[in-house]
Amino acid sequence: MPKSENQKQKLLYLVKLLRERSDEKHPLPMADIILALEQEGIKAERKSIYTDMEALRDFGYDIILQKGKNGGYYLGSREFETAELKLLVDAVSASRFITKKKSRELISKLSSMASNHDAGELKREVYVVNRIKSENEGILYNIDAIHDAIQKNCRITYRYLEYTLNKEEHFRRGGKLYEVSPVALTWSDENYYLIAFDEEADSLKHYRVDKIKGIALSKKKRSTRLKEKDFKLADYCNKTFGMFAGRDEVLKINLPNSLVGVIIDRFGKDVTIHKENEDTFTARISVKVSNQFFGWLTGLGPEVRLISPEHVVEEYKEYLARIQNRYH
Repeated sequence: MPKSENQKQKLLYLVKLLRERSDEKHPLPMADIILALEQEGIKAERKSIYTDMEALRDFGYDIILQKGKNGGYYLGSREFETAELKLLVDAVSASRFITKKKSRELISKLSSMASNHDAGELKREVYVVNRIKSENEGILYNIDAIHDAIQKNCRITYRYLEYTLNKEEHFRRGGKLYEVSPVALTWSDENYYLIAFDEEADSLKHYRVDKIKGIALSKKKRSTRLKEKDFKLADYCNKTFGMFAGRDEVLKINLPNSLVGVIIDRFGKDVTIHKENEDTFTARISVKVSNQFFGWLTGLGPEVRLISPEHVVEEYKEYLARIQNRYH
């Protein structure tokens, strides 16, 4: 048989065909493969396709021949299994810091890694999840710039957005540039945060990445104070409630035994726990004391009691009294 002009591309078309149209439940019969190649201007015989499939296997593709009446070829394994792609699609859909437009783009790219039979199901996920999404299309650039600054050991500058009562955006501090030393990025409470060292305030702070505008790398090196802080991301996030700043304190609280899982989920298995009696236990926790922490503590119920230190106990009493006074 004379070779067609596209013979050199035949292997590429075969891979594309297997990726898009085959899976374990939908093997491609030889007749369908030959027809699909002809539609691309490539003439092929069964014998040559057998040879091509062997060549692709030798190269590393997991091509399986399912025999029988409804048999055919299919791609056995891919970079991501369908279940893994569904997990990633769900994460993108649920992420508030990713805009609707970028969510659709990312899900479309993820869907292209599945067969056509599964891609439709993956693409529908974005419409199922109805969450408030960020409107900052530059967030991926912000993330890239922050990682770049950390790698190059330099500071970053930017302006920071907040809302007015009219629901309008404006720059905090009158538009004055922030200059900080980036430490890490973390995902908490459905938002992406930059954790950075503020030289002027001599403290670690965190900022919503989707509220950062006009980010740029500075010529200044990151603060040398970073090494002195002995920063641990997990500890910082566990101490901080709702990603609101607060004062570092080590507290002792008494709780019913039914809440031991809540404490371990929040602070990890290294948290210090002592059995108090048959019904309660005490926990020693490190937190950043703030109104958000007090709100979390209150939400655990009236059986929970803050024991020490005394000055924090007094703060908590005042917090509860202020709430109660609002209803007098």
